[in-house]
Amino acid sequence: MSKNNGPKRPTKVITIRIDEELNDHLDKMNKRLGITKTSLIKLYLGLSKYLVKQKSTLQSLNDRDLVVVKRSFLRNLIDRMDESEQLSFGDKLGVFINDIARIYGKQEDIPYKVDFCDNLGYLSSILDDDNNLLVVKKFGPKKFVEAFLWRLFEQKELDPNYIEEEMKGNKSLRQKYRSQIQELDISSSHYSYEFAKIPENSKEKKNS
Repeated sequence: MSKNNGPKRPTKVITIRIDEELNDHLDKMNKRLGITKTSLIKLYLGLSKYLVKQKSTLQSLNDRDLVVVKRSFLRNLIDRMDESEQLSFGDKLGVFINDIARIYGKQEDIPYKVDFCDNLGYLSSILDDDNNLLVVKKFGPKKFVEAFLWRLFEQKELDPNYIEEEMKGNKSLRQKYRSQIQELDISSSHYSYEFAKIPENSKEKKNS
């Protein structure tokens, strides 16, 4: 996303006590990452905007239990699905993000939802000069990504007939798909679509 050039937000100083073992671990982590301990702690505290950490569980902001898995493992699972299942799963993931945004009054706030996905590790919030969102292809197969982005941006389900099996030999359906999705050829390593564009007014609102 674009750099926030607005005025700096007011800050607060907090003081916490941690045990020696955790302190030693933080020292090792900040050396490993090449950042200060303060920056490291801020990064972890920042996760509270996206996740709830209980003693033995991780939860989403709408109280759903979460687990951490390797991205490659999840990608392999989605790749094994047929296209209709990929569409369905992408839509469900988009609904999950929209539900969280709705709870916090941000359902219409595209930059908020994209930033949320970025911080959950779903996709990197990369924009081109025209504010088109670029989604790295490692995120998942094409149909999964299309359904996810459509739900995120349009807040409705993508036509489940937009799969190769249904469009093969059906010129009118394929034409409808192409005109609605409007895939862009911006980067060979990213997915990009005309509908997945960050509105300029929303972007300005975020930076104000």
